[in-house]
Order: sequence, then C-alpha cells, then structure tokens
Amino acid sequence: MITNTVPLEQGREADVDKTAIDNPAHTANHGWPRNPGMELDLGWVMDQRVNLSAGERRVATLPGRRTVKKDAQAAWLLKALTCIDLTTLNGDDTAGRVKRLCAKAANPVRPDILEALGMGNRRITTGAVCVYHRFVSTAVEALDGTGIPVAAVSTGFPAGLSPHATKLKEIEASVADGAKEIDIVITREHVLTGNWEALYKEMQEYRAACGEAHVKAILATGDLKTLRNVARASLVCMMAGADFIKTSTGKEGVNATLLVTLIMIRMIREYEERTGFKVGYKPAGGISTAKDVLNYQFLMKDELGREWLEPDLFRIGASSLLADIERQLEHHVTGAYSSFARHPIG
Repeated sequence: MITNTVPLEQGREADVDKTAIDNPAHTANHGWPRNPGMELDLGWVMDQRVNLSAGERRVATLPGRRTVKKDAQAAWLLKALTCIDLTTLNGDDTAGRVKRLCAKAANPVRPDILEALGMGNRRITTGAVCVYHRFVSTAVEALDGTGIPVAAVSTGFPAGLSPHATKLKEIEASVADGAKEIDIVITREHVLTGNWEALYKEMQEYRAACGEAHVKAILATGDLKTLRNVARASLVCMMAGADFIKTSTGKEGVNATLLVTLIMIRMIREYEERTGFKVGYKPAGGISTAKDVLNYQFLMKDELGREWLEPDLFRIGASSLLADIERQLEHHVTGAYSSFARHPIG
C-alpha cells in the first residue's frame, strides 16, 4: 500500500501529494501565475554558454545516485503517469483510435492493480491527450466530464514550415474546437541562423493566437545542432511567453535526452530566478520505459524542486510508456511480469 510519504533514497523523503493524484488533469501552470513573458533581452540570450563535459558527467552519474524501490517506486510511477500527455500522432490515426486513447487516459491503470496498491478510491488519469487538430473535437467529446484537457499539435507540426498565417489559423481553429493546450513547433531556421528577434516575434504571435489556451513551445532539439542553441532558444521562447518548453516532436532523429533536459531545465530555473515566473517542461520522444521516466523525475526534483513533479509544470509526451508503467505496477503487486499485450494503450 502506498502511504502519504515514501522514502526517496538514502534517507531523503519526498511527499506524495494524494490530492494531485486524485485529480491530476490540469491545464499547464494551473495554480501558478501564468508566464507573461518579457522584453527580448539579447544580452542575456547571447551570454549563454554550456559546459558540455560537466553536463555529461551530471547526467551520467544520475542513475547511480538516485534510485527508488518497492512502494516508493510504485508511488513515483503513479505520479509519472499523471504527467503523461497520452499521444497519438500518426498518419493512420482514426476517430476510433482517438476515442480508445481517451478511454485509456481516463482509466490508465486497471482497477484491480489500483485496489492492490491501496489506491482504489483515488481518481487517477493522465495529464492530457495530445492529437492532431483534425481529432481535437473528437477527443474533447470523448473526454467530456473527465477534466482531462486536450492538447493539439499545431503550426505545421512536425516540420513547422507552413506559411505563418496558416499556422496562426490552425492554432485558432484548435482552440475553437476545445483544445486547452497547444503544442507549437518553432521555426528551426531562426535558431540556426541566430535570428532571435524573429523567433521571439513568432513565439509572441503564437501565444497571442492561443488566447486562454496554454502553449508548449517545441524546440525540436535534435535539429538545433548545439546545446548552446538549445539554451538560447529555450530562453527566447520563455521571454516570449511560453507556458512550457518541450524538447521534441518525436519525429526528429534524436528526441528527448537527459543532457538536453538538463540544459533546458536550468534555463527554466534561471528564468524563474530572474522573473519570478515558473515555466513547465515537457520531454517527448524516446521515453518508453519506467526506468527512463524515473531518471527524468529525479533530475526535475534535483534541479527545480518538488513543484516540477506535478502535471502543472511537468508533462511527458509518450504513448508506450503508459503500458510499461502499468506493467511495472502489476509486477509490484503480483511479483510477475505480464505481456505488453495485456496493457493496451488504445
């Protein structure tokens, strides 16, 4: 049974907020003042440097220094589950697939497993469902009454090379259909050519088109070539009002990594220190196992603090991850691993 406080590691403790587990489906930064952005500070942007060897050492030692077992691991995995943006972004998506995904988002863990964990009376859902614009209204209808928000990928996802006016109209259409969160893709050319003013203006216009819907800025870090570019692009997007910064579309050759995560969340930390506003973080692409997601959670808590373990400030773009988390929870309860086929995601 999972209790309110579980051991983290080496005598440290982390509170498991059961209120957040009860109703984890929030819009981005719910409960925190929304990041209003600020004027573009090119001096701050250009001052960014990355110590590659120090960063590599930091993430390489993380798994050896941070570990959780048994009830503690189950609690961390349940928390991770509430931060998942359960996603389908395939060319063969159908309304039926999206409806099945929504059903899984509302009931991500089998009731018998939750009962065995002592969590049968807790309402647990994923953080959001993420789809193409075409399926926003389908997902909104399927999730009616659950409180789970729909996130729409937009702005010519995944390449981001549609005409700018078309990108803005796509955002507006998704919001009109009921999307509460918009995952936009930046124009990578602006980063690769150092045109920070253009990136800032683009991001500002995306934010304005979103209105009350919260915006996650996808940097497509695998296309940005250097960690310095990742740091600078992160900062510019936050200056322009991004509510979240996100690693990847999941379609690049290299998607989320712990090293890129370290760079981006340190920019989040620096931005909060200077402005007082919290910005969320979303790694996406390649996070498919419970072991993977635990390392991301450890890094978030170490670098940013307890608040960034909640879906208000931490999301994970994934689909197959949910199946592995449910499988690990069943192993914790029964002592045996089951087939992935017994843990469908939609």
